[in-house]
Amino acid sequence: MNAIFEELDCRQTPLGELSLRRRRLLQLKGQEIYEIKLDDHFLMSSLFHEAETKMAEISLDIVFKPQLAVVVGGLGLGYTAAAALADPRVGSLVVVEYLAPVISWHKKHLVPLGNQLCTDPRCRMIHDDFFARSRDVDQGFDPAFPGKKQDIILLDIDHTPNRVLHRTNTRFYTPEGLTELAGHLAPGGVFALWSDDPPEKAFTALLETVFPEVHAYTVRFNNPFTGGMAENAVYAARKDLPAAGHSRAR
Repeated sequence: MNAIFEELDCRQTPLGELSLRRRRLLQLKGQEIYEIKLDDHFLMSSLFHEAETKMAEISLDIVFKPQLAVVVGGLGLGYTAAAALADPRVGSLVVVEYLAPVISWHKKHLVPLGNQLCTDPRCRMIHDDFFARSRDVDQGFDPAFPGKKQDIILLDIDHTPNRVLHRTNTRFYTPEGLTELAGHLAPGGVFALWSDDPPEKAFTALLETVFPEVHAYTVRFNNPFTGGMAENAVYAARKDLPAAGHSRAR
């Protein structure tokens, strides 16, 4: 039986000390969970991934194409990427991850979904800055195909649009930053964002200045630590469909 607590890796990164740990929760009959921490802050837990999975499912449900190109900003424990790859229409999925150790953990199979993601030929993990790539539409998110338009872009990096991991990320959550992001989407493509807080009207209104169709969802799930329910938000914004007679292949 595994130890009650085990630190699997700990490294210094440009954002601070990043650690991966595994522990068994005695209050949940010894259930084993994995956690990622940045300094003293929790970034991800395998115990709470309902909203990350739901973000992918919501986006896939509203894009009606026979084959899909998907980008995931932020790898974490891999739940968003795995949920997207569960749809057979996904022909390519690029994960853009800023913290190299996170990619290494998956490739070394130190996390539960590592083997699944790393052996799926549709999935590639790129060590790069999602926000820097978002600013350059000509470059695009996929180094192998510069400027490639994406059908779905899923973002799970910052805690919320107002609580970011680094101050430079704040520019993304502006009309300018979101307009740049929209430039990476194919016609009718969807941008979705996870947030640790319930939906905020101010951010929904901000998305509506850039995208013609915006939805905000509340995802509720049990929190065994508090004994109550927790709430996250998923925002989904669709880019305009091409005008009749003016569509073109991409």
